[in-house]
Amino acid sequence: MNERQAFLEARDFLVRHREDYAKACQGFQWPRLEQFNWALDHFDVQAEGNDRPALWIVEENGTEAKVSYREMSRRSSQVANALRALGVQRGDGVLLMLDNVQPLWEAMLACMKLGAVLVPSTLLLSQADLQDRIERGGIRHLIVDAAQTAKFDGMDAALTRICVGGQAAGWRSFDELYAGSPDFRPDGPTRATDPMLLYFTSGTTAKPKLVLHTHQSYPVGHLSTMFWIGLQAGDVHYNISSPGWAKHAWSSFFAPWNAGACIFVYRAARFSAAATLKVIVEKGVTTLCAPPTVWRLFIQEDLRAYPVKLRELVGAGEPLNPEVIHQVEQAWGITIRDGYGQTETTAQAGNAPGRKVKAGSMGHPLPGYRIALLDAEGREADEGEISLRLDPPPLGLMQGYKDDPTKMEKALAEGYYRTGDVATRDEEGYLFFVGRADDVFKSSDYRISPFELESFLIEHEAVAEAAVVPSPDPVKLAVPKAYIILRAGFEPDRATALSLFRFIRERLSPYKRIRIIEFSDLPKTISGKIRRVELRKRAAAGGQSTAEFREEQFAELK
Repeated sequence: MNERQAFLEARDFLVRHREDYAKACQGFQWPRLEQFNWALDHFDVQAEGNDRPALWIVEENGTEAKVSYREMSRRSSQVANALRALGVQRGDGVLLMLDNVQPLWEAMLACMKLGAVLVPSTLLLSQADLQDRIERGGIRHLIVDAAQTAKFDGMDAALTRICVGGQAAGWRSFDELYAGSPDFRPDGPTRATDPMLLYFTSGTTAKPKLVLHTHQSYPVGHLSTMFWIGLQAGDVHYNISSPGWAKHAWSSFFAPWNAGACIFVYRAARFSAAATLKVIVEKGVTTLCAPPTVWRLFIQEDLRAYPVKLRELVGAGEPLNPEVIHQVEQAWGITIRDGYGQTETTAQAGNAPGRKVKAGSMGHPLPGYRIALLDAEGREADEGEISLRLDPPPLGLMQGYKDDPTKMEKALAEGYYRTGDVATRDEEGYLFFVGRADDVFKSSDYRISPFELESFLIEHEAVAEAAVVPSPDPVKLAVPKAYIILRAGFEPDRATALSLFRFIRERLSPYKRIRIIEFSDLPKTISGKIRRVELRKRAAAGGQSTAEFREEQFAELK
């Protein structure tokens, strides 16, 4: 059996058993691959004579473009040949800094065909961020949005510079690459373990790490993601995500094209929940993946006014609050199925299609992943650090950190890859996210889960977003403090704080009550994740803000 056939058999097995979790897990085996180039061996073969849409981009002004599988294969080969003529070689680092425009997908396929190493980067990066990526990522070539080219002024003149969507002095236009021949021939075989993607993590606590994925760990590893979403051939799949982050590759590239689905994109200058929902209805989107921030904006609309044709709803990026799931289910009769994974992996756990969803749970380990919860002593427990068994390693796990290869060597030696996240497991095997290992804290010797309290707070009508951190206390060591962003129509005043404290007192046990509230913006990474490390420092520094309210200040609560 050749590698492509092994890949297809593994994929087809998961598609057949997409609503039979037990069979899918028991019978699934990662395909054994030695030489495999997903762009050549899967995408191009799938594209032969295939005029079904592979990519569908709708613009805010109503214009749209559909690109078939056949056309995407041809255009990416033209780009690959042109890049080769410009000096892009196997193993070269290529930094991609593009919005959700058609050349993004063409360039990604082209670089894979060449065996170059892709370094996807968000448009939000600063010049210092980019210099760091170029130096540590071994970048030799740039494919960049024309409006961002000034950020690279003064950098290494030897870098190949290609811009998209306009002209820039000293930069070639991406449009020139379409002059390349549509007949692509690789310069040699691609080993399945060859490097393919280098991701810089979002850096919520420290300098971004360099996560290295191979030609099998992401393309083939995302069979687990395809299964979790419930994708099928012909689906119109919309993943609300910005390029440059791993989640974009998860659901806006590999998972849908593994299944033979169409990737849908809606482009607008500013996100509007109402406009996005209208497009989802009008274009017949069938499967939707969105981060918690988007779901929280969606539920502020009258969802019943949007007669969606959706079959599957999933959420990822950060755990989804149960209240959000409940409101969507009430409106559409569809349950958002939460999932869990990292930049370092594909989808590890999730609520699979057809499975009962428990409020607040991220589901069960997905096919191909075996998860243990390890306590501080490294023993399996019902609560502990989410850890992947490595005997053998799941195919969706990274090759390692480019700047710290010893970390993966240590993990392999110990038999577990530790994620740094803590979860609990109930009697039915459902996993519940507790928080980052360094976010969970103690108050009067009780363990406090910030995520649990944040999920509780968002149930209050005034709360749009919340983050909970420990605030030093002379008696209890620490007490929970909440930083809160209010919904429109609510004021950051004493009356709102009193309403929240009453809500907390009525529903939370005394040991886990939030004792301090501050109405404040939340510091976030450029990928949108809350930087709790900054909030912990702020809480530890003390100094009461005019927007801070303490429980003991309210005589009404006595």
